[in-house]
Amino acid sequence: MQKYVEIRLLAKPGCHLCDEARTVIAGVQGELAGQVQTVLTEVNILEDQHLARLHAEDIPVVFVGGKQHAIWRVDPERLILAIKKAARPKLFGRTRMKETP
Repeated sequence: MQKYVEIRLLAKPGCHLCDEARTVIAGVQGELAGQVQTVLTEVNILEDQHLARLHAEDIPVVFVGGKQHAIWRVDPERLILAIKKAARPKLFGRTRMKETP
């Protein structure tokens, strides 16, 4: 299992949906404590012109393990599943098991 799963929140000051997303993320982190370690990175899109252009109408935007997960509203059950999926080890190629006689 990975050491941690990064949750990235794109937000801006004064955004009530961003406040709701923070609350949901904190609750999920608490629920998964001891199972999956997470780290939350919050990015203010007003400090990055590129992100502001890309996501101005979509905030908050949540990424889990580098993949876009949600915009506007964050569903806690879906977030838990995404975090657990991101925490699973990746398989690089398939191994074929031999049958035993």
